Amino acid sequence: MPETSAGELAREQKYVAALYERLDVLRERTRRQLDDVLAQGASGTHQNRSERDTFAVMYAQRLARLWAVENRLCFGRLDHADETSLYIGRIGLSDDEQHRLLIDWRAPVAQPFYRATPAAPMGLTRRRHLHTKGRKVTGVDDDLLDLDRLTDADRATLNGEAALLAALDERRTGRMRDIVATIQAEQDAIIRSDLNGVLVVQGGPGTGKTVVALHRAAYLLYTYRDRLERRGVLVLGPNPTFMRYIDQVLPSLGETDVLLSTIGDLYPGVTAVRSDPPEAAAIKGSVRMAEVVAAAVGDRQRIPDRPLEIRLDKFTLRLDVKTFEAARAKALRARKPHNEARPVFVRHLLNTLTRQAARKLGRGMLDEADFAELREDLRTEEPVRAALNRLWPYLTPQRLLIGLFTSAQRMAAAGLTEREREALLREPPRPGEGGAWWSDADVPLLDEAAELLGHIDEGVVRAARIAEEERRERIAYAREVLELTGMADIMDAERFAARQEAEETQLTTAERAARDRTWAFGHVIVDEAQELSEMAWRMVMRRCPSRSMTIVGDIAQTGSSAGAASWGRMLDPYVGGRWREAVLTVNYRTPAESMAVAARVLELVGPDLKAPESVRETGERPWALRVAELSELGPLVREEIVRDEESGVGRLVVIVPASAEREIGALVTAAVPGAVAVPGPAALDAPVAVLAVADAKGLEFDSVIVVEPSRILGESPRGPSDLYVAVTRATRRLGVVHTGVLPAALTGLADRIR
Repeated sequence: MPETSAGELAREQKYVAALYERLDVLRERTRRQLDDVLAQGASGTHQNRSERDTFAVMYAQRLARLWAVENRLCFGRLDHADETSLYIGRIGLSDDEQHRLLIDWRAPVAQPFYRATPAAPMGLTRRRHLHTKGRKVTGVDDDLLDLDRLTDADRATLNGEAALLAALDERRTGRMRDIVATIQAEQDAIIRSDLNGVLVVQGGPGTGKTVVALHRAAYLLYTYRDRLERRGVLVLGPNPTFMRYIDQVLPSLGETDVLLSTIGDLYPGVTAVRSDPPEAAAIKGSVRMAEVVAAAVGDRQRIPDRPLEIRLDKFTLRLDVKTFEAARAKALRARKPHNEARPVFVRHLLNTLTRQAARKLGRGMLDEADFAELREDLRTEEPVRAALNRLWPYLTPQRLLIGLFTSAQRMAAAGLTEREREALLREPPRPGEGGAWWSDADVPLLDEAAELLGHIDEGVVRAARIAEEERRERIAYAREVLELTGMADIMDAERFAARQEAEETQLTTAERAARDRTWAFGHVIVDEAQELSEMAWRMVMRRCPSRSMTIVGDIAQTGSSAGAASWGRMLDPYVGGRWREAVLTVNYRTPAESMAVAARVLELVGPDLKAPESVRETGERPWALRVAELSELGPLVREEIVRDEESGVGRLVVIVPASAEREIGALVTAAVPGAVAVPGPAALDAPVAVLAVADAKGLEFDSVIVVEPSRILGESPRGPSDLYVAVTRATRRLGVVHTGVLPAALTGLADRIR
C-alpha cells in the first residue's frame, strides 16, 4: 500500500485536535462544577449536605475519567457504504448541540470496528486505524472491507497494514496496555457477552485473556451501569505484582472505580505476605477445611464434664453439668453464628447464677427489675466474667485460627490428621508481627471463620450504645441553643451539632466495598482463576450471590498445589453446571519460535493439550547454555542487556526456581546495575528483574532467561505447568541457562555461542 499522504494525515490531525479541544472544554467545565459544589461547605440541612457530597463525588469521578483517556483518545474511523463516517475512541464525546463527535468503543454501533471482515463487512467499506503519539496523528492503517463500494477518491487515500502486528512488536513497558484499538473478533465476542451467569474464558499463554477480561469489565460498566455502579465490580488477580501490572488498563478506558484485589488482600484488615510450603497450601485449600474450621468453632463451645464453682467475696456459686448442657442446647437451637449465639448461652447461665445468689443473700422472690439489677451486678464480677469467657468466648477469626494452628491438640480435636498437623503447626505471632503471620491460603479460612463466628462484639455494642447516647445529648443541646437564639426554624439541630466535627469522608463504591467483608458485588472477574483453591472459591462466591462472573484462566498453567484440575470441579458445586465457556485459540504475544518450545513442555502437562497458535515470528531461535556455576549468570545477563539495547528490546526477566530465588537474585543484582530481585512494582519498572515462576505468572517481558528448568520441574507437583508458564513469558527472545542435564522437552534449543 502507498505511504500515508500528507493530506490524509492533516485531515485526521485536524479532527483529532478538535476532539482534544472538546475534551479540554469538558474537563474545565467539570472542574468548575466540582469547585462550585465544594465551595458550598458543610452548611445547610442534612439533605443539602448529602446532595452536595453526591454531586462532589460525581464530578470528581467524571473528572478522573476525562483525564484517564488522554492517551490515544481516538484510535479509529469507520467508513460506511452510505458515505457516513464515525470516529471510535475511549469514551463518547458530543458537542453542545449533542452531535456525536466520538463514539465510545463499547457502544453497539462500534462493534463493526472489531467484527467486520471482507466476507461480512457489516455495512462498512473501510476500517481505519489511527496511530497517535500524544495529541499528534503519526499514521493510519486501512482495512478494506468492501472494495467495490470505494470511490476513486477513497482509493487514492488507502494506507498500510492493520494495527495488530505493529502493536505486538512494540517494546514492553512494565505495565499492561489496553487493546481497545486492536481487539480481534473472537475477543470482542467475549467482551460483549451477556452480564448474567458465569462465563469461563479458557485460553493459553498470550491469547489476551487478562486484557479481554479487563475490557469486559469496562464494557459491562458502560452497558449495565445502572445495575453495576451501586454494587461495583471486583477484579481478582494472582499476586500484587500482577495487580500493579494491570492497574492502568481500566482507568485508560475511562473506568476509575473498580476494586482490584488479590485473594490475600480481600479480607479487610489483613494483608497476607507469608508464603506457605506447597503441602500446607494444599491442605488449607481443600474444601475439607470448611469442616475443620466449623469443628474448631464447636471445640470452643465445649462444656465442662464436671461442675464449676465460682468464688465471690461473700459466697460461692456453682454451675452443674446439666445446666451447661441446657445452656448450650438453647444457644445451638438459636441457629446463630458463635458470637451472636453467645448471649443466649450466657443469659441462661446468668439466670441460674442470679437465682442462686438471691437465695444466698436471703432475698427470696425478686421482681423483674430487682432480678435484672442483681444479674447485671453478677455479670460485672470478674470471676463470673472470666468463667463465662472460658465457657463460650467471644472470638475473632484471627484469634480462632491462631489458637488452632498453634495447638496440635486443637487441630486434632478439629479433625486434622497427624501429618496435616505437622504441616500446619506454627509458632504464635510475635508482638508487632501483625499481617506477616498470614498467608494467601489463610485468608479464605479467615473468611470462613468470620461466617461461622458472626461479627457482634460485646465491647463494640456497648461502645456504640454510649456513642449513640452522646450523639443524642449533643443534638438535644444543639436544639436548645437554636431555640434560645431563635434559629430553630431555619437550621437543622443535627447538622448544627455536627458542624464542629470533621467532614465526613465520601467514599467511592470500590473504597466502601474494600472495607466491607460482606459486600455483594454486581460482577466479579477472576484472573488466573486456575490458581484458586476450593476454599478460595467459597470466599469468592460469597462476594457474588448473583453469580454474575467472568472466570479467566488456563488449566494447563495451574501451578498451585491447591489449584484447579478442571473448571467443572471448581464451579459445579456453586452453579450446578450452569456455566458457559469461551475459548481463545490465537497467541498474540509469544512468537512462534518460543511456542514451539512451549508445545513440547505442554506435553508434560497433558499429552492431549494443544498450545495456542502464534500469529507472528521474530526470527530469534530460543537458545540454551550450560554453565559450570551459576555465578556465570551475571555476566551472561549483562551480555543479553547489550543485545537488547542493540535491537531496541526493552525489559528482561530471569525466571528461577522458587528454592533458588534468593541465591540467584543476589548473583544477578550484584553483577547487573539496576537489576531487582523482589516482586512488586520495582520488578515491573526495572530493566532486569529476577522472579520465581509464581510471581511472573500473567506478566510479559521482551526477553526471558529461564534458569535451572530441571529444578522448576522437580520442586512442585505442578512443575510441568510452572515450566510451561516460564517459557511463555517472552515477546521477543527466550533463553535457558542450566548447570545440570537439560530436560528432554528442551533438548531442541539452539546452543548459545558466547
